[in-house]
Amino acid sequence: MRTTAMLVDHDVLIDAGTGVGDLTLAELSQIDHIFLTHSHLDHTASIPFLVDTVGAMRSKPVIVHALPETIEVLREHIFNWKVWPDFTVIPDPEHPFLAYAPIQQGETVSVKRRRFMALPANHTVPAIGYAVSGEAGATLVFTGDTTNNDALWPIVNRMRDLRFLIIETAFCNREEGLARASKHLCPQMLAEELVKLERDAEIFITHLKPGEIELTMQEIEEDAGEFRPRMLQNGQVFEL
Repeated sequence: MRTTAMLVDHDVLIDAGTGVGDLTLAELSQIDHIFLTHSHLDHTASIPFLVDTVGAMRSKPVIVHALPETIEVLREHIFNWKVWPDFTVIPDPEHPFLAYAPIQQGETVSVKRRRFMALPANHTVPAIGYAVSGEAGATLVFTGDTTNNDALWPIVNRMRDLRFLIIETAFCNREEGLARASKHLCPQMLAEELVKLERDAEIFITHLKPGEIELTMQEIEEDAGEFRPRMLQNGQVFEL
């Protein structure tokens, strides 16, 4: 089972779930930046293994960009010498394998002419999404894990170059109560959100629960079919 990880060109990850395991050692060694949406394990699980595997092969640290609250979780609960070594001081503090770069909602980070803007998300822990803009002038929005999120749409609707929207739908409609409690979306809630989108964009669905994928996509077609959403595929490529 793969969890959230998106590779931007060859050197940037958005989230680092178990999908990172699909990359070769050579590909892993080229990753310079990881932009995290939040601290949950399905979005961070591969960071310890990635840094441990390629740290000695690299001349500079892997930089993790995240909310300060997310960084604190990584420091306290993962890279704490109990669960995993603290690679911000390995092999020594002057030459670490890992470095943190705090980012705030609304902030934009540029990496080699690509822009990563932190967007508001509404989840059970501090969380953000990202708008990724490339050299060709197009923008992709990834909502990250979120439930109903009124703060997001005015920002998205100002993006004249919006081309792709990747949005989660974690539960089927019969589990709407669980979706609301865990701050995710179900198809009915997805439809409520997409009505707020005023830009033309290709819409892709992610974070589907294994075992409920066909049912959830069927319900998405019934509840939000007018927006022509499609399921995000493993290895899908977007041109920005």
